[in-house]
Amino acid sequence: MERVMLETAVVGSYSMPAWLERAKNDFLLRRLSRHDLDEMHDAAVKAAIKDQEVAGVDVVSDGELRRDNMIDYFATRLPGVDVDYRSKKFYYDYYDAVARRKLPIAPLGLVDDFRFLARFTARRPKVSVTGPHSLVKRIRNEHYPSEDAFALDIARLMNLELKELVRAGATDIQVDEPYYSGFPEDVAWGVKAVNALVDGVAARIILHVCYGNRYGKPSWEGSYRYLFPAILGARIDVLMLEFARRGPDDVALFREFAPPFALGLGVVDVKTHDVEPPAMVAERIRQALAVVPAARLSVNPDCGLLHLPRDLAFAKLEAMVEGASQVRREVGG
Repeated sequence: MERVMLETAVVGSYSMPAWLERAKNDFLLRRLSRHDLDEMHDAAVKAAIKDQEVAGVDVVSDGELRRDNMIDYFATRLPGVDVDYRSKKFYYDYYDAVARRKLPIAPLGLVDDFRFLARFTARRPKVSVTGPHSLVKRIRNEHYPSEDAFALDIARLMNLELKELVRAGATDIQVDEPYYSGFPEDVAWGVKAVNALVDGVAARIILHVCYGNRYGKPSWEGSYRYLFPAILGARIDVLMLEFARRGPDDVALFREFAPPFALGLGVVDVKTHDVEPPAMVAERIRQALAVVPAARLSVNPDCGLLHLPRDLAFAKLEAMVEGASQVRREVGG
């Protein structure tokens, strides 16, 4: 599937329907069976895929609607992690999870979800995984000598799952590491963990870093300068960052450091209900093109669309696609 100039993509999550929130909570309270919840997940994922296609997005996800949150979806799948399934009552909360022994190798079950996505879209499908750094910040470590050792072991076992995804047809794999922004002192070993995670994975690798989006609110503030120069050693194809809410100043870092990877430019703010006009999106892309050539620039929301009502999430995607299309026509793509 040929890539287009200024390719558009979602970051990962799409608007969570209120009825699905209720169903997830009912499942936790044992009022709903896993079979019924899985049927609801299938319906919600199909709707999310369709919305992305109708909006015109080039690279689509499954909306991450099967996930309670970005941690539990993986913590409950990591072999050797003990999870207290009584420890949360609301789906978006975190389970109490702890690693008390070396993690063994076992399948994580991501391939089936990817195959479902690929079956129901004609667009390029993308699968996102939470990165090792973020996982060790939420899973209690009672075995490994350090956080970085724990992260490297998570990367080791997840690497095999990413290779299985590639064998299943995955061409675009994203690693989400929002916790870099809260722990900038960890970036050097965080990059080593990402490199171990994607070692030998024959796909387009995107690293997504943001300032958090818990309940539609940022967790941290600052400049992306803390990522440099350590991030230059990341074996990735795209660094996806948020700029719509924060402003475009940090795009200049791509001129200063000339990284070997492309930039995924956040052009719509997922933390506001105001829908950006396509002209505003187009202008944000033009500003970035003064620093990064069109061949090394892709376009995306700042972060996931999970916390937005569906009509607003869809409208923001339409504005993003139209703004990118305007600039694409201008540069002849």
